Amino acid sequence: MKILRLIGSLAFVLGLFTAIFAGVPWHVIVEDDPVIPWWLRIAIFCLLGGILLVLLTVALEQRKSKTSGKEFPLAESQPGVLLLNSTDIPGRETTEILGLVKGHTIFAIWLGKDLSALVRLVLGGELTEYTEMMGRARKIATDRMIAQAEKLGADAIINIRYMTTSVVGSAAELLAYGTAVKLSR
Repeated sequence: MKILRLIGSLAFVLGLFTAIFAGVPWHVIVEDDPVIPWWLRIAIFCLLGGILLVLLTVALEQRKSKTSGKEFPLAESQPGVLLLNSTDIPGRETTEILGLVKGHTIFAIWLGKDLSALVRLVLGGELTEYTEMMGRARKIATDRMIAQAEKLGADAIINIRYMTTSVVGSAAELLAYGTAVKLSR
């Protein structure tokens, strides 16, 4: 299903750019000729067919996920540095505060996935394209924060926070930050 949606997205993007960047200048130059050239017809069919294919695959995926009731796995790999969003660690004592550690990234999805998300906005349901994008961004930002803490020789990062900001269009910045500390054994 993802491959069909990708093909539909590619067809849409190709058709859109051909119609806008070749079709509009052609129409301006040859505006008195009512015959539409074959390449512009193909571009328009790609644009419309791409939208239709994306609509169909998203609708089928939504129907399939409603009947199966599947959920995304939440487990992530365990890093060597302990990660906590609190300031206290039960059974351990903070011996040294190493300082603020952070990791950030800016992620965006390409126009084809953005189209799929817009279709889901109309039809309803989870915007899986953005969920996947933010999941990857969170993982990268967290990994960068952990790498910075490991360089400092930290045993744990406490008081971890995540912050997101919309940058432009469908691009989002994700910042992960916390306090790197040494712990008692």
